[in-house]
Amino acid sequence: MLDAPKAARMLIGGQWVDAADGAVVETLDPASGKIIGTIPDASASDVDAAVAAARKAQGPWAATPPAERARILWKIADLIEANIDELSELEALDQGKPLYVARWAEIPGAVGQFRFFAGQAMAIEGQTITPSITYQPQGKEMRAWTVREAVGVVAAIVPWNSPLVLTAMKLAPAFAAGCAVVLKPAEDTSLSAIRLGELIQEAGLPDGVFNVITGRGAISGAALASHHDVDKVAFTGSTATGRAILDASKGNLKRVSLELGGKSPVVIMGDADLNLAIPGAANAIFFNAGQVCVAGSRSYVHASVYDQVVEGLAAYAGGLKLGHGLDPATQMGPLVNARQAERVSGFIAGARSEGAAIVAGGERLGPAGTFITPTVVANVTASMEIVREEVFGPVLAVQKFDDVEEVVAMANDSVYGLAASVWTESLSHAHRLSSRIKAGTVWINCHSMYDASLPIGGVKQSGYGRDSGREALESYLETKTICAVV
Repeated sequence: MLDAPKAARMLIGGQWVDAADGAVVETLDPASGKIIGTIPDASASDVDAAVAAARKAQGPWAATPPAERARILWKIADLIEANIDELSELEALDQGKPLYVARWAEIPGAVGQFRFFAGQAMAIEGQTITPSITYQPQGKEMRAWTVREAVGVVAAIVPWNSPLVLTAMKLAPAFAAGCAVVLKPAEDTSLSAIRLGELIQEAGLPDGVFNVITGRGAISGAALASHHDVDKVAFTGSTATGRAILDASKGNLKRVSLELGGKSPVVIMGDADLNLAIPGAANAIFFNAGQVCVAGSRSYVHASVYDQVVEGLAAYAGGLKLGHGLDPATQMGPLVNARQAERVSGFIAGARSEGAAIVAGGERLGPAGTFITPTVVANVTASMEIVREEVFGPVLAVQKFDDVEEVVAMANDSVYGLAASVWTESLSHAHRLSSRIKAGTVWINCHSMYDASLPIGGVKQSGYGRDSGREALESYLETKTICAVV
């Protein structure tokens, strides 16, 4: 079993350093509430130093041949894979997720990001254009073409729910495009980012191309988002924080991509294969204790199978084993901290007070009060807070519907539009619902299926821009038009 660093440090310009003023933040094991160690609590001056290091390194990195950038990205992937057991344990200890979730889903997902974008680094290309400009000098010809250039210095700000894979989703396309990055991980879950920094150094990435700033988001995160020498902010997190980042970016009109909150609908049609749909809908919300942006937190079930589905969901919830993330038998771990558990408990209490029925779970447990038992809430209405707001915990609200038109309206009745899933054996239902539900991703007979080649992002108040896929690379590139008389 690994020994987590007792006093971690930040990476700035290739050097491991403390905060300039020596300030630290304690990092906790969320399951027990015990202190694991400390991380530096960066100030604005630390952010200035990290951005300056990134700015110095960015030009030479962008000028590095694409094949060399690709080689380094592939090496990073190899090193993550070689250290997968250590990284998985670190995620389970620091974030609380079950070991198997980190080991078999999220860390391999990070490996896939670096390998996919290693290939994309060698596929950056512009185009030739034949303009219709008629007033060039007599006897001359007009030639025009575009080139793609790195945006520049990127501030990558990532949340605490899936730290390493979400970090990889920012870093891999940014490095492939020729950008330098200052990473700000969440203060609750910075340890895997620090270890990743060590592996990235081992892979041979030039000093300053990757920098890690740790500490409180209100201080260092805000300083990054507003910094005038940052060219782009890539953020994953809450919609409220996304709005604050958007405001902070206005000073120099920096590029911003936002993957924000969600309230993803799970639609179970009357013709669905319930042996697939019930565990699928349950995993859509209980995976990682519901701390997933695309978590299927509201389920709409056809009246003909509603009772059967609710009974099945409740049974599935009751059968999950809660425990410490490092326990191999654990199927669901704690929430990331007591504050989040208190917030989720408040949503459950509010649902009770509004007349909803808690048919499974609803309890808060554990030595640090960070465990929420998997919860299924029935008899809800569209106006209830549990249906409208992002809970970010293992809480599923279930409603009944009668026909396709009704469920399309119900699914779209949200300010969010991150993801959705449709469970049906009907090709017609699959096509009609997937085309009419307003979401960045719609899964059919599955949920939370990820691959580095598949774009991820939302519509409405779930943000804009995409992680993963070719679209992610495009967001780290600018187009320059060159027009010449020859």
